[in-house]
Amino acid sequence: MSGLLRLVPDEPEPAHELAGTPVAGRPRPRPRWAADPIDELAEELAAVCAVAVHPDEIAAVLEADGLTGEQITERYGRADAFELAAELYARVPRSHPEPGPRPDPWRVHPAQFLLRALVFTLPGFGYALGSPLMSGARDGYGLPQGTVGLVLSALVAWAWNQGFAHRAYLRLAVGRPAAGRCLRWGAPLGALLATAATLAAPRGAGVTSFAAGQAVYLAAATVLLVLGREQLLLLTLLPTAAGGALLLAVPLPAPVRIALLLATVAGVTGAAVHEILRTRETGTPGTPPPPLSPLASLPYGLFGLGCGVLTTLAALGDVLRHSPGARTAGAAVIALTLSMGAAEWLLYRCRSMALAALTRATTPRGLLIGGVRVLAFCASVYLAVLTVLALATGALWPDGPPVTAVRLAGLLALGTVLWAGLLLQAFGVAWVPALLCLGAAGAESAALALRASTPPTVQLLVCTAAAAALLAVSAQRLGRLTTHR
Repeated sequence: MSGLLRLVPDEPEPAHELAGTPVAGRPRPRPRWAADPIDELAEELAAVCAVAVHPDEIAAVLEADGLTGEQITERYGRADAFELAAELYARVPRSHPEPGPRPDPWRVHPAQFLLRALVFTLPGFGYALGSPLMSGARDGYGLPQGTVGLVLSALVAWAWNQGFAHRAYLRLAVGRPAAGRCLRWGAPLGALLATAATLAAPRGAGVTSFAAGQAVYLAAATVLLVLGREQLLLLTLLPTAAGGALLLAVPLPAPVRIALLLATVAGVTGAAVHEILRTRETGTPGTPPPPLSPLASLPYGLFGLGCGVLTTLAALGDVLRHSPGARTAGAAVIALTLSMGAAEWLLYRCRSMALAALTRATTPRGLLIGGVRVLAFCASVYLAVLTVLALATGALWPDGPPVTAVRLAGLLALGTVLWAGLLLQAFGVAWVPALLCLGAAGAESAALALRASTPPTVQLLVCTAAAAALLAVSAQRLGRLTTHR
């Protein structure tokens, strides 16, 4: 490493300079022994400093060259590599060559996410097929007896499967056998916990049976999604999808409906078991996977719980508040579920476009502005998709509440919360979306209990605040170099 302070000149100074008499018309040059070592280092690292977008890039080069803190203090009079890098960054003008082509790891085909949107939405037909199991007495909210237990079961399954899927994905990075072991114990346990949640509320035999089938389906579907078997999952949903389509034209007897539901549950369970067994065959024995902290997947589960509560309140808020003429907003939930395929695709597009913005940025401020633009574009596209879906489902299912401006805006705010939370999770930021979603769910629940305002208005206010916070954190993350490693 050059830049050492020279105590002895390489050649004698001219006599007139040693005598302190500069030549007329010429500035007196600085003696070689008084040269600034940082200027010499800047000249040596000019190529690195000129293309750096942030001083941290220069600091990384200094540390990689083996320059220690003691050497930096002694040679250059700076506290550490970061202070020295900041000065080098300021002294060398930016000179960025045109970036060449580079592989984009985030480029994906949108058809994959259209498939995921279908497998997220088609299970909704199961509620129409299972309506005979939930017929009979009504509870105090006018809902079928056992609805509360069914909702509790779904929330437990949603929370468990979010955290469980995250843990399985981490194991999948180690190898399919490790992921298979995680799936083998996690899926059955999640199904048992979700079924047990039904027992916490008044219920009937039919609702308990339906909740058990729902819990088993969600656990098995999580297995197939983690292992990338969306097409197989779609095949197992064909009986339910066909039955739901037939219901739109002709009534079906209760035994036929139950048989179609059982066919789907049996098919998805068998497929999940088969895929777990295959993980043993596709992997080779090796080093055991590193241990995971029990809390590593906790924020993902809490995020799932918060999203589940927010979605449930969006569907049942009017009914739970005993609003006049209250009806369940099932169409809004269907639109939100359908939009998840586009949401996942836009997560990849956001990462891809942010990586392209990074290659064009020449300053930290430019990188931040580019990230904000990408975030605004992708969020706007998602909201446009969700708006179209909300209007379409509202027109196809006129039995629900009318799609007013407040109700639509609240749904868009909720969709933004879900999308921005998933984006932060993709960056490895898990606790921020978990806590914000749980806080929003708690605020909406409290407002419902206190009858503070109408559920759509509360949803609009609460979810807008949570969405703004999540987008602000996402913009800050997109403007950091370390996010794009």
